[in-house]
Amino acid sequence: METLQELSSLIEDGDVASQAELQASLAVLIQETAKLEQRTLFQGEFDASNALLSITAGAGGTESCDWAAMLFRMYTRWAETKGFKRPVLDYLAGEEAGIKSVTMEIQGEYAYGLLQSETGVHRLVRISPFDSNKRRHTSFVAVDVIPEISEEIPIDIQEKDLRIDVYRAGGPGGQGVNTTDSAVRITHLPTGIVVQCQNERSQLKNKASAMKVLKARLHEAERRKREEAAAKHHAEKQKIEWGSQIRSYVLQPYQMVKDHRTDTETGKTQGVLDGEDLDLFLDAYLRWKAQKKT
Repeated sequence: METLQELSSLIEDGDVASQAELQASLAVLIQETAKLEQRTLFQGEFDASNALLSITAGAGGTESCDWAAMLFRMYTRWAETKGFKRPVLDYLAGEEAGIKSVTMEIQGEYAYGLLQSETGVHRLVRISPFDSNKRRHTSFVAVDVIPEISEEIPIDIQEKDLRIDVYRAGGPGGQGVNTTDSAVRITHLPTGIVVQCQNERSQLKNKASAMKVLKARLHEAERRKREEAAAKHHAEKQKIEWGSQIRSYVLQPYQMVKDHRTDTETGKTQGVLDGEDLDLFLDAYLRWKAQKKT
């Protein structure tokens, strides 16, 4: 910073090129400083891990499925701005529009640490594009984010505890991904946890991906069990409907996105839904979480 201040004093009035260069250097410095400051907020054991993000439509029918598709686009675009990879592990299209459920892997530095705040119910208020009377509708979608765990962490899964089903994969809109039974669904019988994967044409690859997700979900379930408050929240499993939302996105009669935990809000609804302004909420949650621990 001192170097930039020294350079600023040396730039003559009217030297537009040098002033522009200084401004660009200052912007980079501010960005890097913000990143370093944010790193101090990552204190969880798995914050540096990749993230497994699932989106599930809730109360609201077609409206909710469309809202799930909007959130899928939001997280996809956010990941793009970070340069993160985002392979889709499972995708179930809505009957009329949108998405019933989707699971994607966000691969990038501190992906889980950044996205941990997104677990919960997301509420949308808007004039429905599916309502000929142009009435306002409220839709709900559940988002779940868990860390992808390292192979070094032992998770004991007995073969006898698994039910493995294979089926023919289907893509968005109902078209077939392939003509073989390559999609894999694994049910962990003791816990009832079900995972599935259909993104690969190989049944073996889909099984490996599904096992990776299962291990992560079993590990997360155990972690939550160890934490009393989290375990209570997990056991009660709030319904995907009114009153349980962590964040509201209002498009009519006014424009606002508000997080109900941190009270962070913005009128830049399109910027948030485009993934560009989502960091406002991710960063606010990290700071809120850090303050709760102090």
